Amino acid sequence: MESLREKSVLITGGTGSFGRVFVRTVLDRTEAGRVVILSRDELKQWEMKRRFGDDERLRFFIGDVRDRPRLERAFDGVDLVVHAAALKQVPSVEYNPFEAVKTNILGARNVIDAAIDCGVERVVALSSDKASSPINLYGATKLVSDKLFVDGNAYAGGKSTRFSVVRYGNVVGSRGSVVPLFRDLAKTGVLPITDERMTRFWITLSRGVEFVMECFGRMRGGEVFVPKIPSMRVVDLARVIAPDAKLEFIGIRPGEKLHEELISVHDARRTVDFEDHYVIEPDMEWWVAEDYAGERVPPDFCYTSDRNSEWLDETSLSTMLENV
Repeated sequence: MESLREKSVLITGGTGSFGRVFVRTVLDRTEAGRVVILSRDELKQWEMKRRFGDDERLRFFIGDVRDRPRLERAFDGVDLVVHAAALKQVPSVEYNPFEAVKTNILGARNVIDAAIDCGVERVVALSSDKASSPINLYGATKLVSDKLFVDGNAYAGGKSTRFSVVRYGNVVGSRGSVVPLFRDLAKTGVLPITDERMTRFWITLSRGVEFVMECFGRMRGGEVFVPKIPSMRVVDLARVIAPDAKLEFIGIRPGEKLHEELISVHDARRTVDFEDHYVIEPDMEWWVAEDYAGERVPPDFCYTSDRNSEWLDETSLSTMLENV
């Protein structure tokens, strides 16, 4: 939290699930000097203002990451940026591919350019498990975004701006999470499951926020940070939410994986193992790997939800869902 002391912090997509928890955490647990929420939705900003009250550190900007001049205005005087804005609903992105490119790829470029030109110190961009070995358009756009932010450190040249990426899996209770869907369908007595073997990584919003804040203090620029988080079986989650419901297996949907992946075997040679997280180092000539503490993973290593060492059983899932 010390890395945010007296800093001006901005979050793009700040009215989303992550943004609301991030802003609340920054206000309650840090001595940040200013917290700026940038988003497109006027109604959500109004609702957020009502929820958070009249904290004098809060600022609200209506704006879109597609609009570089607006970003430059919003980034004026900002020290730290969390880039959370994205189009991320897989079916919607598949149906509106060029809109996803405009937000997830061109928007990333705008954030990078504006941050460098406005003298922002550090930028952490949120990624997704779907960016590792992507099989759908959303994952492909996030992989490009990740590459842009890593390469942005070279693009910055002699400027002081540094960029890093945080990548994690499903967030419990966020918009698009399977939890509210299962709870609604539980009333019908039938829960649709794509495949009984399906596994997922699982992280709470609060842990995701804490990890991002920790990475501001850890980052040198160019890293992809991956937290060590537990896996769960989707059938176990269904049984916890609706123990008496019938499970109906409907088959994997287009663009969906049986198991999630956060680090591919192709990234193993550049991955360093720490106590509670992994770091994928940039494959760039300016990166000095010898200076980075940590244990190298084996050459055949990959971090997937089905090969995880930490699992949530029905009891631990039930405990986790109590606050969702």
